[in-house]
Order: sequence, then structure tokens, then C-alpha cells
Amino acid sequence: MNRTAAVIGSGFGGLALAIRLQSAGIQTTLIEARDKPGGRAYVYEDKGFIFDAGPTVVTDPTCLEELFALSGRNIADYVELMPVTPFYRLMWEDGFVFDYSNDSPALLRQIADKNPKDVEGYNRFMEFSEGVFREGYQKLGHEAFLDFRSMLEAAPSLMKYQAFRSVYSMVASYIEDPQLREAFSFHTLLVGGNPFKTSSVYALIHALEKKWGVWFPRGGTHALVRGMMKLFTDLGGEVRMGQKVKTIEAAAGHVMGVTLADGTELKFDSVASNGDVVHTYNDLLGHHPRGQKMAKAMRRKSFSPSLFVIYFGLKKSYPEIAHHTILFGPRYKELLGDIYSGGALADDFSLYLHHPTASDPKMAPEGSSGFYVLSPVPHLGKLPVDWDEVGPKYADKILDYLEQRLIPGLRENLVTMSTFTPQNFKTELSAHLGSAFSLEPVLWQSAYFRTHNRDDVLKNLYFVGAGTHPGAGIPGVVGSAKATAKLMLADLGASDPARWPSNGGPVLEAAQ
Repeated sequence: MNRTAAVIGSGFGGLALAIRLQSAGIQTTLIEARDKPGGRAYVYEDKGFIFDAGPTVVTDPTCLEELFALSGRNIADYVELMPVTPFYRLMWEDGFVFDYSNDSPALLRQIADKNPKDVEGYNRFMEFSEGVFREGYQKLGHEAFLDFRSMLEAAPSLMKYQAFRSVYSMVASYIEDPQLREAFSFHTLLVGGNPFKTSSVYALIHALEKKWGVWFPRGGTHALVRGMMKLFTDLGGEVRMGQKVKTIEAAAGHVMGVTLADGTELKFDSVASNGDVVHTYNDLLGHHPRGQKMAKAMRRKSFSPSLFVIYFGLKKSYPEIAHHTILFGPRYKELLGDIYSGGALADDFSLYLHHPTASDPKMAPEGSSGFYVLSPVPHLGKLPVDWDEVGPKYADKILDYLEQRLIPGLRENLVTMSTFTPQNFKTELSAHLGSAFSLEPVLWQSAYFRTHNRDDVLKNLYFVGAGTHPGAGIPGVVGSAKATAKLMLADLGASDPARWPSNGGPVLEAAQ
């Protein structure tokens, strides 16, 4: 008898999980409430401009290639990944510019020009980053932590790399220059973590980028989403787009399926949620004691901040602006304190500017440039303002700042503009408190202390995505899919790779 599974939500984690299950012969249904797949990796199109809604940095192409190789396919037949150089251009208000890349001689020259003593410190930091990358990502990044013993077994290696210290603290132990310290610690912000609080384990991101580079899909991040969707349907997977799950149906110790908003009841052997973890327990399982208990427990945890995002298109080309630019404001630690702890909408800000037309001009009309700029802001639990009122003023302030600092003529060349606020994260993505990255990635909310990939009570209910181990970011959620798939396939009796279809096998034959 063919086993069946449902995956709720088509973000990168949900897509990766659905592909793994379908590749292993599990008849899988992907259920997505919105009109397009991708979750946070949604796409908007307006006046010839293509705007990726969310993640824009692909740092581990091998974890994506693996998804296609499961059925003997090649990712290049579905999407083209282009290298991005520099990885990021970092800019400070005093005029200092640092091009962050894996061109080691150029990187070391820039460090030497800023502070010669930091060259040796950087090399030692790189050794540390490579070590924690091996332990924290390659060994543990796709393993489920279901019991405390598994955490204890991992503890010695993590303690060796001082996981109890923050990323910034670790960087500062190697690097003297204040701006270089910012340059080598900002990465945690890309996965929702404050570098002054996030475990030093996350320093592995530097080694990860150095090993595999930074990539961007031709046509935008959503081109990768579409390629993964096509792979899933090529394998025979079923997609229910624009259909919202109302409840996950559960008995005493297991789930039986889902009920859609239109009343349709669907039965499955297993159900996995790629949705927000609080939303899943509180809204989809709120009728069950387990849902009520876990929702209450989850609300006590700390959540990452939200984002204020502006998508805008200009009728002018700006080839001198890098694909990824980080604009540091006058404050670093203090600003992060406002965002993560104080709950204040600061007068200053640091910004991430995404300029995809630097790599793919076809994402905008000829001679034009498309951008999005994001500003980390407190989530709704810390800053419960009316973003319909606050948003337009904040957007004006950011655009004025960009025009003055980096994009001359922005206002006069503006063709289209839209925003996405913390309130939108809450209403459109069902994100608890409007958090952009789910649970804050601090040590006491990592691995075993994060949402388990399989529920402890409802034994055929699973989780995938930013709220589970290992956390946010494309490699993180794709890694969570690998961990969750191992559990599901074992529970469904399909864990032996020898039983998986070879080069597509019966799954592909059935789909063709």
C-alpha cells in the first residue's frame, strides 16, 4: 500500500521536504494557502519589474543540487545559478567601503589597509569558522535533536568552539578594528540573530560562504522556487495551490489528515508543517490539547525581529551599485539593542539593499533597475504600532537616506514602489508577532531546545523550516527538510536508501 504525506506550506523547507518524500516513493501533497509557492520567497511583478519578496542569498548550492540528484536529475536543467561577486559590499557613513568576497588576496589587502594587525587575526578567525562549520553544519546541520541525550552527545564539540559565547565576542577576540568586527559579525542578521547574543556556532556562515560562494538564480530567487516546484510535479507530487488548511485533524496520539478552509477533508499517513510553529500549534491544532499546550509554551520563547521592506523600481540603470550592499548606520550594538530588546523604531538604521539587476538585467525593463531595501525592526510584540500609519513615513525616510547616500536621482526616477511591514508578516504569512525569521537563534533555543522536527506526542506530525533545527536561511531550512525527511521515511518504512527509486525508478515512470 502506497504511503501518503501532506506538507503544509511551500517555502524552501516545505518544498525540499516534499521533494525528498516524493523522491522516496511517498505520495506527497503540497498544500499552499497563497496563489504562488515560495512562502517568504514569494515574488511580485509590476510595470516590468520582478521583485523577489524574501531570501536572495544562496550560499550552499550543494544542498539544492542534492534534491535534484535524489531522482537522477541535474539542477542545471531546472534553474541557472549565477555566482555573485563581491558577496556583499559593506559601506559605512565615514566613507569606508569593504568588498566582502572569497578572493582571499583581495580580502587580505583590504584588511591590511584598514588595520595590518588584523590580517593575522582574520586568518585565525577563519580557522575557527572552518572548525565550527565542520562540527555545526556538516555534522549536525541535518540531524534531528529529539531527546536531551542527543544534545549532550553534541555538547563536547560545541563547547570546544565556545558555543556559549556570542558571534561578536568571538570575532572581537580575533579582530581589533571596530568596523572590521562589524564586517565579520553581521551575518547572523541574515538569519534573524543579534550578533551580540547569537551563539558563536553561527560564525560557520563565513566558512560556508568561502567554501561554496554566494549565488543568485537567473530570473530571481523565485526562479529557483519554480524549478523546485517543477521537480516535485515531475516526480508525481500533487500541489493544492490557493487552498488554506483550516485544521490538522488529530486523535489521541496521532494526526489523521487536514481539513481545508472550504471544508474539504484529506486523509494522510503523515502531516508536516512548513508554517509558522505558533500558528501551527495554536490555529491548526488549537482544538487538541497538544496544540493548546505547545502554543502556550511557544509563546514564552523569544522571537526574532521583523523587517520593513521596500520594493522599488527606477527608470535608470545603476551598474555601479553591487548586487548585495550592507549600509551600516552610525550605531551598531546600540541599534541592535533597540531592535532586539528595546522595542524602539530608531531614528537611524542599518540597511540591506538588494539590486538583482546587477546580475540579471532582465528582471527590470531595459535601462532600468529594480531594488528592495530592508530594515530590521522590532516585532509586533515589542513595537505594537499601526504600520499603516507609521510605514509610509518610515519608507520616505529610508528612500531619502538612500538617495542621499547611494542612489542619486532616486525620487525623480521612481516608477513603482510597495512595502511589506511586520503587520504583513503576521497577516499574509501567519508569522507569530510578525517575526521574519521565527524563533530567535540563541543557544537556549537551538537544536534540542528548538521546535522538534517530529512532535513528541503526535507521532506522525512533523515540522520543517525556520522554526525547527537548524534554523532560518536557505541552507538552514533545506537542512531541516533533510532531518525531517529522515524521520518521516523511517516512520513510513521507506528509510532504506536501497528502496529509494534509482534515477527516478517507479516514481518517474508513474509520472511520465
